[in-house]
Amino acid sequence: MFTGIVEELGEVVAVENLGDAARFRLRGPVVTEGAKHGDSIAVNGVCLTVVDTADGEFTADVMAETLHRSSLGALTTGSRVNLERPMALGGRLGGHLVQGHVDGTGTLVERTPGVGAPPAVAGGHWELVKVALPTQLARYVVEKGSITVDGVSLTVVDAADDYFTISLIPTTLALTTLGIKQPGDPVNLEVDVLAKYVERLLGRGDKDADDLAEIKEMDR
Repeated sequence: MFTGIVEELGEVVAVENLGDAARFRLRGPVVTEGAKHGDSIAVNGVCLTVVDTADGEFTADVMAETLHRSSLGALTTGSRVNLERPMALGGRLGGHLVQGHVDGTGTLVERTPGVGAPPAVAGGHWELVKVALPTQLARYVVEKGSITVDGVSLTVVDAADDYFTISLIPTTLALTTLGIKQPGDPVNLEVDVLAKYVERLLGRGDKDADDLAEIKEMDR
């Protein structure tokens, strides 16, 4: 389980194509400290399993399903990535509950500097960012709710049927990939898992009510 608070802006060192999978080697001295085989590290919001570590780098295998559902398949040598280790038991939940299970990809549509902000000063202003998302995910995104974008826990400003907006503070712009993403770039999206559970339970409740009514009818 993660919190969506990025610990480090890492870099893809190498990508090995394995046909229906890929092996990534990524540099991240902070997240690899103490990491060992079998540990988890979130890469742009995708929970990956560490294969090995050495000299501040780690290797992880990415299966076809992950490559298809996320934007990891577009990464190349030199790509910057957001890195986060799982939350330690008893640690602070700085963002929100993030599983590292990407629901789909969105597209950065527009970046708007804050009123009076100097756009030429990187990290010196805030920005409003518009992101297009698949329509099947829109029902889980609500105004002032939580969403994970490329592994970053963010609060939704506005929500529509095919897009949402988020405000990015200078720290987020400077220390994550969201500061360098451009219109047209894909981003990984993970909606709030609580919303999905609620939807599932409400649907199950309707079915339980129908089943109970059918049983009563049969008993008459």
